[in-house]
Amino acid sequence: MRLTTRTNLAARVLMFCAVNEGRLVRTGEVAESCNASANHVARVVNLLHAGGFIETVRGRTGGLRLAAPAERICIGAVFRVFEADIPFAECFAPETNTCPLIGTCRLRTALTRALAAFYDELDSVTLADLVTGNCGLHGLLALPEAMGEACPAPG
Repeated sequence: MRLTTRTNLAARVLMFCAVNEGRLVRTGEVAESCNASANHVARVVNLLHAGGFIETVRGRTGGLRLAAPAERICIGAVFRVFEADIPFAECFAPETNTCPLIGTCRLRTALTRALAAFYDELDSVTLADLVTGNCGLHGLLALPEAMGEACPAPG
């Protein structure tokens, strides 16, 4: 299984927002830190906003932030928003399926169980689980004014 680039970027956007909690961040800042185009980040932000994971504020002083505390953002729910419209295999899309084995193949049942297990595991992971105490992540994603808040320098 391979996640789409959009799903991967959605996780990065949410982690960036969580690391910089309490601040409005700009899509350009996210794009630069996450090594992505601003246009691609903007499209992902629109889906995250539509899914209720982030809030956006328009205008010159606008930006984006988490719509809920990181502890309440379920990674499984985020992945479903971005992966649900993409069939895992041809036989998962009845309108375009051309596989002649559909009536007798047991692989689809096994794949269905595997996907359910995958999402069950991700349902137990919150955004907070990904960022809390992750000083390496904070070092990579924290805006200058947020440096040291979650991971103070030793000494």
